[in-house]
Order: sequence, then structure tokens, then C-alpha cells
Amino acid sequence: MSRMDWDERYRKGEVFWDKGAPAPAMKQYLERHEVRGRALVPGCGRGHEVALAVKLGLDATGLDIAPTGVAEARAKYPHLAERFVTGDLFDPPEAMRGAYDVVLEHTCMSALPPTMRADYRRGIDLVLRRGGLLIGVWFINPDLDPGEEGPPYPFSVADLTALFAEGYEIVDDYVPDVAFGGREGRERVRVLRRVV
Repeated sequence: MSRMDWDERYRKGEVFWDKGAPAPAMKQYLERHEVRGRALVPGCGRGHEVALAVKLGLDATGLDIAPTGVAEARAKYPHLAERFVTGDLFDPPEAMRGAYDVVLEHTCMSALPPTMRADYRRGIDLVLRRGGLLIGVWFINPDLDPGEEGPPYPFSVADLTALFAEGYEIVDDYVPDVAFGGREGRERVRVLRRVV
């Protein structure tokens, strides 16, 4: 989808992925683990994960390609308004390159068609410093209607493993016991450390 498509979705209120709160599995992980430093939330949308990260002590920034999504995040979390940035993960601003200790992933990857997964990986490589963590709540098994392709796009555990096989090591990996209604058992928490 193009930039215009994503912004149009926000302008029309067609943001089915926004549940009005941070992903339960992300909240649980961050509450149980001491994660510190500068964090980036790509595809931050209305900013729920950014607000959660800041509340839990991270210096978090949200990045989204849709200006309307960023505007809505700033309106919802006015005390964090300066933390929401309009931009492209595939070509992040120079100030974001190699600047983050942590990337928090939720819904950004699953919104991309399979042909864009390598671009996503390159974007993560551009912003995450060596030794940094990619903490993901990956939507592995979305239910699609017959004939529907996505988003969300089907993304297997094997696909996730292959995408980050080189240059990353798995730190944690499990099916969470908390999720938004209808997503139970269809998400996977996988935490990866960048090693090169």
C-alpha cells in the first residue's frame, strides 16, 4: 500500500488494527523485563505502544508513514506529542539511523505484503544499533476471509525465522497467554538481539 492508502485509511476511520490500547502481550513483556534506553515504535499509528513504553521508563519515539495517524497520536497523547514523527521506516531520517537500543514491533510487519518484508528488515537494520533488541508481538496466524490477501498478511514462524536468520539471535520466543479478543494463540512474542 502507498503512503496515500495508509493516510486515507486513517482519514476514513478504517483502522481495524487499532484496538485502543497497547498489545496485551507487549505490555506483559515490558512489565516483566527491565528494558531500557531509546526505543522506536515503527508504524506507531495512534501511539498506544509509545505511551506504554514511556510510562515504563523507555525513551520512546513513534514513527508512522501516515500523517493523519501521527496527528491522531498527538491528539490522544498530547503530553507525548513531540515523540510522534511522520516518516518512512524504509528511509528513516538521518537522526534515527543506528540511534535505538530497542524497536517495539506490533502490527507494522503484518501490514506489509510479503514482497516488502526484506525492506522491513533493512529498515530495522537502519535504526537498531548493534546489541539492540527487536521486541515483537508478531501476528502469525491472521484469519482471512476466502479470497482475501490482507492486510494483515499471513506470516509464519518459519518466515519470521528466515527473515532474521542472519545478524540476529533469538533471546525469547513463545506464544503469549494474553491477547486482544480473537487473537488468542495467533500471536507470537519473539525477541531478537542484533549481533552484527
